[in-house]
Amino acid sequence: MDTPVKQDPLIARWLDMLWAERGASEHTRAAYGRDLLAFADFCDAQCGASLLAVGRAQVQQYLAGKHRRGSSARSTARALAALRSFYRYCLRQGLVQEDPIALIENPKLPKPLPKSLSEADVEALLHAPDTESAIGMRDRTMLELLYACGLRVSELVELSVSQVNLRQGVVRVFGKGSKERLVPMGEAAQEWMSHYLAATRPQLLPPGNSDACFPGRAGRPMTRQTFWYRIKHWAKVAGIEKPLSPHTLRHAFATHLLNHGADLRVVQLLLGHSDLSTTQIYTQVAKARLQALHRDHHPRG
Repeated sequence: MDTPVKQDPLIARWLDMLWAERGASEHTRAAYGRDLLAFADFCDAQCGASLLAVGRAQVQQYLAGKHRRGSSARSTARALAALRSFYRYCLRQGLVQEDPIALIENPKLPKPLPKSLSEADVEALLHAPDTESAIGMRDRTMLELLYACGLRVSELVELSVSQVNLRQGVVRVFGKGSKERLVPMGEAAQEWMSHYLAATRPQLLPPGNSDACFPGRAGRPMTRQTFWYRIKHWAKVAGIEKPLSPHTLRHAFATHLLNHGADLRVVQLLLGHSDLSTTQIYTQVAKARLQALHRDHHPRG
């Protein structure tokens, strides 16, 4: 911890509380300590007051100054989180009568871009399973369907045979809130699904009836956790080192559609998003890809 923090008994006690009661890491406590010391310096230099004597106006003045100096929204949010935690501690200890942070809202942080895969990565992942085995064939079909339809992992593992219409080439999906949507499979996924249902799925089912499209043990639907481990296994086989999850293929589905000119509202319907704003984050991914291509290949990029 920074030496100045150690020299301030009140800040040191608060940071000890963060460790004892909340299990805050050394990194978090060091960052919070620096944030609070910076605010303490501001209070002393600009307001002639101690940490325990400032009000909401001084906090707002400090945050406005950070903004003018170009601090990011994330940096400001962390500083505000430190101040909020500190003054709540002081209020509990009876050191202040009012919390100067109480009515101050957190800055809006930009939504992080979804992690995605390149089309080459997706191809490598799809070709990783050994389709000579029943398990490999099942996993290949699941990956093909996940990428072709942009399904949520829960929608995939809970899929029943009765929801698959090979003749029309669509899957009937029940998403969040049991909202139903029809999603086209595409030729490749349709061919894999047709072969899997006819030749492979019967090998994975024990005697008895089961409507699970992708059975795990004892014919029951595969769990989300099991499929997550299967994806990690095949990603390793494919040599993909970037972080990967079942949701990554859903992001890749949306991003690649937009990169190839799909309409945003069509992607919204395929993903099952009730609000278009939820889908719009994928345009940022597509825009980032276009900017990278322009930068790498344009003479004046």
